[in-house]
Amino acid sequence: MFGRREPVPFAFLAEADRFRSNVTPPPRQRSSVSQIAGRWLLGLTIVAGLVGSLVLGMPALSTPSDSGTQQSQASQGH
Repeated sequence: MFGRREPVPFAFLAEADRFRSNVTPPPRQRSSVSQIAGRWLLGLTIVAGLVGSLVLGMPALSTPSDSGTQQSQASQGH
């Protein structure tokens, strides 16, 4: 009753349920101290660049607080 399966348009999907590999992947190599230090240095460089761009860009994003007192020459009738 439950043994019959729906037809699958791709044969590899139907075969995937029955395939089991007996090959174990090789163990992961441990990272050396220099690789870990390099990753930390790269991460710190990226974070420092983002913070620096934010610090340098904040004045350009802020609006002047005394914008109501400044008038253009065109509005003064010149």
